[in-house]
This record gives sequence, structure tokens and C-alpha cells, in this order.
Amino acid sequence: MIRKVCAAILFSAALGNLATAQVQSDSTTDLETVSINLEQAVEYAMANNRTLKSNDIDLEMKARAAKYSWNVFLPSVSVSGTMSRSTEYSPSSAAMSGGLKTDFADEEEHWAAVGAVSASLNLSLAYIWQIRAKKAEYENGKISWEQSQKDTILNIKKLFYGLLLQQENLKIQKATLENARQRMVQAQTSYKAGAIPELSLLQTQVNYQNTKPDVESAEQSLIQSLDTFAFLLGMPVGTRIKLEGTIEPKYIDTDVATLIDNYGENDLDIRALKGQVDVLKMNLSALDIATWTPALSLNYGWQPAYIGSDGAFHFYKGIGNDDEWYDSGSLSLTLAWNVTNMLPWSSNRQQAKDLKANIAKLELTMETLRENQKVEVRKAVDTLNQAKAQIDAMGRNVTLAQRAYDATYRSYRNGMTELLDLRDAEESLNKAKLGLLNQKYSYISALMDLENTLNTSLSE
Repeated sequence: MIRKVCAAILFSAALGNLATAQVQSDSTTDLETVSINLEQAVEYAMANNRTLKSNDIDLEMKARAAKYSWNVFLPSVSVSGTMSRSTEYSPSSAAMSGGLKTDFADEEEHWAAVGAVSASLNLSLAYIWQIRAKKAEYENGKISWEQSQKDTILNIKKLFYGLLLQQENLKIQKATLENARQRMVQAQTSYKAGAIPELSLLQTQVNYQNTKPDVESAEQSLIQSLDTFAFLLGMPVGTRIKLEGTIEPKYIDTDVATLIDNYGENDLDIRALKGQVDVLKMNLSALDIATWTPALSLNYGWQPAYIGSDGAFHFYKGIGNDDEWYDSGSLSLTLAWNVTNMLPWSSNRQQAKDLKANIAKLELTMETLRENQKVEVRKAVDTLNQAKAQIDAMGRNVTLAQRAYDATYRSYRNGMTELLDLRDAEESLNKAKLGLLNQKYSYISALMDLENTLNTSLSE
């Protein structure tokens, strides 16, 4: 019961984000079917996908670190109060107490009230580069966040079109099943009228029964895929989805060289590597400056001790009376220079060499990414061109296959063609339709991959 209530609450929230979605009642269960198009699916995933929410938290942490990176210039300030007891008897304390000898006075003479206020501030030119590195890390975090957003959107879009393809395939199979049923009904009528032999009737019945399991299996597979899609969107488990959309690509004309020249540097992977190189260079500069320049340390301490005649337990009576307090404060300015860090074999200089080596590795990786980008762009453009040609050819093939099926069906109804010929014509038509849909999906998928690689929208 609790699970149903929670599911209802979460589902209500889902409907709030899908204001334009149409909701239809399901008569078989208490769940509802949500009709959703591509834009709504992307919008819902952006708001509810758990991976993206986690990435938002990571970016927020980097933003906070960059915003308050100047806090290295804050001094360290501490305040303390101490009541200390000495096991040694102090005659001077006894004299100050006027010779009064009570148990409480004797004990109080062993105690002292001491306060302390200290402040220290360390200053180094390296702090400037450390602050810059923190801000650069935040910029890199934004790139990583953007990449995660785009990858999620790409996966959602691909899955959406893949489900549309699966849905269209199911429609074709259901149409084939319905045709088989109608032929069986027609054969039953003709057999009763004595127009066809029993063998012809049995053939139509076998064909219909053989087609049913395939359709049921395809339908169950689509339901499972839609459940997975709902989970990736962040919808409550069990939400039923009905997809709205068509597999119709937006065609573009372009070439590899133009794409690389215009959009090559937009690649988020390359931009992220550039940012990492910049951060390492800033850390290296901070390390070098800390090595070759001195650091300034400022320290101030104030330590008042109560010396009034009332005793340590009554120090509050001396507040505001400077004669009853002893001040042992101090101020120091220290200029420190770590000479050991300058030695070539010191851990400091070895760390600097490691940073330089990592910078060199990232630059090599960047070169590899640029070359791989050219390969991916060329592959995507070839796929687009091939898919476009196949779409044109298969479009004509669907028209021819439809004409052939219509002619075969008329001939079959007139008793001039065998059932096997009709089934062959129908199978050819279905293959042509599925082939056309597959090529359209290939074009859409390749275009989305290309846009993701170049981090730009080419279809617009």
C-alpha cells in the first residue's frame, strides 16, 4: 500500500513536468499511460535523471570552491581561556590574600586565570596561482557537466528513435497478422461455399497461428524497452509510456574539411583537456613561485593573566581594571625561505617534474583526440551520404513492393495466385518498409553522433 502511495505521488510530480503530455486512463490497471514526444522526453530527463542530479552536485561543489578560493588570505584566529592549578604553594599569593587562612582561600591560591588570543597570517605569491587554478577547475567542471548533459540527451534521443523503430516494426507485424486473419476468415467463407479445398483453408489457419507468437514476442519486447526508457528518464517504475513522433531525418549537405575547420575546436573532450592542461600549468607556476620566493608569516598573540588580590576564581571582578591583569602579548613578522625545496633532487622539484610530464601526456592525448575526431567525422559523413542514397533507393523500392503486393493480392482473391506467392509479396513489402525505416534511423543516429562530436547543431 505504501509503495502505491509513493508511486502515485511521484507520478503526480512527473505530470507536473509534462504539462503538454496527454494522459489516458488504462482500464486494466490503476496506472496511467503518458503520451510523450522527443522534446518532452529530453526535458523530463534533464529535470529528473539521477546521473544529471549527481553531476549538478559535483558542479555546485566546484563552484563553491572557486567562489571562496580567496579564503587562503584569511588569518587564523583563536581565542581561549584557561584555569590552571599549580601543586606548588605560592607565598606571594598568600600575602595578597591578607593572611586569610580558610580552606577555600588555601585552594584558590593554587589556581591561576589566563586568557589567550592569537592570530596568524601566512602570505605567499603562490596563493594567487592557487586561486586561479581553483577557478580554472570550476570552468573545467562546467565543461564536464555540459558533456554529461549532452551525452545523456544523445542517449535519450537515440533510444527514443530506436523505440520508434521498434514500434513501427511491431505495427508492420500486427498488420501482417491482421492480413493473415482476414485471409483465414475469407478462406473459411470460401470453404463453406465449396469454392476452395480444405487444404487451402488449413494453409491460411497455419499461417495465422504461426504469425501470432512473433507479434506477441515483439509486443512484449517493446513493453520492456519502454520500461527501461521510463527508468532512464527518471519516471516512477511501472509508468506506461506511449511515444509520439516519426522517424523522419533532417538532411544536411556538408564535407569533412568544412566541418573540421568550422567546428573542430568545439569538441568538449578537447576543451576539457585544454582546461586540464591549464590547471596543471597553474599548479606548476604556484609550486615554482613557492619554491623561489620567500613566504611572509605574521603572528600576534595576547595572553592576559589575572593577578588581582581576589584570587583566580574571582577574576571577573578585575575586568576593566588593567592594574589587576598581566599582559604577555607579542607580535612577530617572519620571512621564511625553504632552501631545501630549491635542490634539484628534492621532493618539491620532483613534484614539478611530474607536473611537467603530466602536461606533456595530456598534450599528446589532445593530439590523439584531434586525429580521432577527423576519423569520426569522416565516418559520420560517409554514413550520412550512404544512408541518404539508400533512403532514396528504398523509398522507390517500397513503392514498387506495394504495387507488387496489391497486384498479387488481387490475383489471389480471384483465385489465380497461390497463398505462398501472396506471402512472398507481403514479406518483400515488409522488408522494404523496415529497410527504409532502418536507413532513416541510421541517418538520424549518425547525424546526432556528428553533432555531439563537433558540439554543434548541424540540422538547424
